[in-house]
Amino acid sequence: MSGVGRTRAVRLGPRAVVALALVSAVGVAGFGWPLLAGPGAEVNAHAQDAPWLFAAVLVLMVGVVAATVSEGGLGAKAVAMLGVLAAAGAALRPLGAGTAGLEPMFFLMVLSGRVLGPGFGWVLGSVTMFASALLTGGVGPWLPFQMLSMGWFTMGAGLLPGAVRLRGRGELLLLGGYGFAAALAYGTVMNLSGWPFMNTLASSVAYDPDAGLGGNLARFFAYCLATSLGWDLGRAGLTLVLTLVVGRPVLNALRRATRRAAFEPPVVFEPSPGRPARGDGGPERAAGGAGGDGAGVRGG
Repeated sequence: MSGVGRTRAVRLGPRAVVALALVSAVGVAGFGWPLLAGPGAEVNAHAQDAPWLFAAVLVLMVGVVAATVSEGGLGAKAVAMLGVLAAAGAALRPLGAGTAGLEPMFFLMVLSGRVLGPGFGWVLGSVTMFASALLTGGVGPWLPFQMLSMGWFTMGAGLLPGAVRLRGRGELLLLGGYGFAAALAYGTVMNLSGWPFMNTLASSVAYDPDAGLGGNLARFFAYCLATSLGWDLGRAGLTLVLTLVVGRPVLNALRRATRRAAFEPPVVFEPSPGRPARGDGGPERAAGGAGGDGAGVRGG
């Protein structure tokens, strides 16, 4: 299997790339405005409205999927696999019930992004988080931020190097290390979506519009250490362990399903050179049939 390349079920066309870049830029602004806005900036006057304003990013995310479909990057087989994996990820999320941050869905997102590529990974991460929110009743102004973060998380796994040649223990160590670091980053980034609005926190860790970049960075990291680090380490540790323990059979199953789904362009039948498309006696025969003089076959 070491010589088998990676099949990307979702191939991002130009419009999808532009839409993804736009939604990512808006997402970065939505997450990072507390650190980017200087003292006295006008955005601070409307800070309490920010979660609802940036919920509009959900519309842009739908635009990414719509652009992918319109460009033919999301075929019927890819949609079917997307539905299966999204349902599996959504079902895995409540198993930990949020205990110590244990969320087993993260390891499945890492492995799926690795096998199916960054385009599929971004769509899968976003759709899975949306489906799990519907399943657990976690729909709120934080949902677009969760969808963006999970989309980036899963897409990153598809961008890791060595997709064609790296296999075995080395690949599992790479994916496990990425899953651990990215799970920590996911929790840290998600803290940015709620930290500016925790008005009941002690002043030493709360967001201060007048503190500037350096002061708010110190407050933010103190907030992360005091409130979420234990949960983030639990999520990261579980992702690492599950990737190392069950990653190999899951990767094999995903690669086998991808090969059987045959996401590549369909086979097109053409007449052999010098012969009409159809003979007088009926439909043409594929090459390899009786006489070996039927229609030739080529890849689409």
